[in-house]
Amino acid sequence: MAIESTTFETIHPCRFTTFTFPNPSPSTTSLLRVAVLDSPSHLLPTADPPKVAAMLVPKHRHSDWIFSTHSGHLQLLLTSPEPIARLILVGDTSPHSPPIFLRHDTSFDDDEELGVSLKPLFLALSPKLCFKHGIPDIPILRYEDGLISSVVLDKCVGSFVGEMVVEDVEIECRGGREFRRRLRFKRMPNLVQTEVRIVPKLGFGLDSVGIGQAEFSVDDSVLVHPYLAPMVASLSLAAPYIEGRIRSGVRPKALCLGVGGGALLGFLRTQLGFQVVGVEADEEVLRVSRRYFGLADHEHVKVCVGDALEFIDKLANTCCKVEEGCDLGSGNDVDAKFDVIIVDLDASDARDGLIAPPLEFARKHVLLSARSILSDDGILAVNVIPSSTSFYKTLVHEFRDVFDELYEIDVGNGEHFVLIAVASPLMPSSDCENCFLNKLGKSISGEYLTSIKKV
Repeated sequence: MAIESTTFETIHPCRFTTFTFPNPSPSTTSLLRVAVLDSPSHLLPTADPPKVAAMLVPKHRHSDWIFSTHSGHLQLLLTSPEPIARLILVGDTSPHSPPIFLRHDTSFDDDEELGVSLKPLFLALSPKLCFKHGIPDIPILRYEDGLISSVVLDKCVGSFVGEMVVEDVEIECRGGREFRRRLRFKRMPNLVQTEVRIVPKLGFGLDSVGIGQAEFSVDDSVLVHPYLAPMVASLSLAAPYIEGRIRSGVRPKALCLGVGGGALLGFLRTQLGFQVVGVEADEEVLRVSRRYFGLADHEHVKVCVGDALEFIDKLANTCCKVEEGCDLGSGNDVDAKFDVIIVDLDASDARDGLIAPPLEFARKHVLLSARSILSDDGILAVNVIPSSTSFYKTLVHEFRDVFDELYEIDVGNGEHFVLIAVASPLMPSSDCENCFLNKLGKSISGEYLTSIKKV
């Protein structure tokens, strides 16, 4: 269908249009895919004239969800360095991509040359208001995520989360390069849902192998996902109580609402000696976590399939045995109290960005259920990605109605906070050595332990 010449003269909130365009490079006959996305009305910047920006898709990455889906384009627009009213994305339509992405196959010089050639197109796709003070400058944004190489291991579909992909990647990080395994959901294309460190098998050194050249195994001794270490740091608030449990010969118990790849469950068991129960809504996610992320069946790890909010409500209203498969209506009556509840649930909607936890979790009856299954000296740690300041204030207000004290850790990435609710006033520290706290300090960065503040 032909596009009218007047289509792009005005900003039309949320409009998303794609079409093909001849590649101006004389060395190819391929077509370019052009996508034009206008910002949602409630996020439209107030700049006059409106700001337009373009982005060139990195070579061989045009099939990535972040570059090939509407929700991916929206995330690129919302996370641009400055507020923009319209994003123009241009990428190659070639169906052939190498099985392994290698960054050195791309050329920034080629991108710059293509950007210059496409400037007339960018101007033609700009709204009339952009020409209010003459010919506008349309910046070409460069997408960089530290990715050196990658290979897709699996693509599958979950009944709850939808399409997902498992990939091994090599990334730039402080101190050099590192290999990671990632789980991503298509509904939030640029979000890494789970990330773990992987190491080459059979004694290969990091400098002697690359992605696709060796088998890798999961290293569960360290947490690399940005907000998991801060969430674990919250355990320091209950350290005197947990130490007492351990000294009395009892394993501390953790309930993890949201399993994903299972990195947190494995870390709590192997590094900190917890008995862990995990609740995950999607059985396919659990299959992926067992096959690719090292989530193992173990006497001290139980994983249940089901809705997390329904799970804690049932536990709060019935004394039941937590078994594999979550048959909450059977089994012998046991103490279902937990020493810590860790909540990693989101209300993903690409139209509004990522929000965590879901609004449903902040309802009073849910929080009361959560408190009722906490030990008297237990804590509730929640991964929070606020959509706005008002969202966070509302969350804090709801928690204050149910819990005695609240604490916070700023993850420091501009997105995540860890909100920690305490069921009872904190136990005072004892003069005796706290072995659990020492172990915790060796397992995660000390900066998170010292950044906990009362709110």
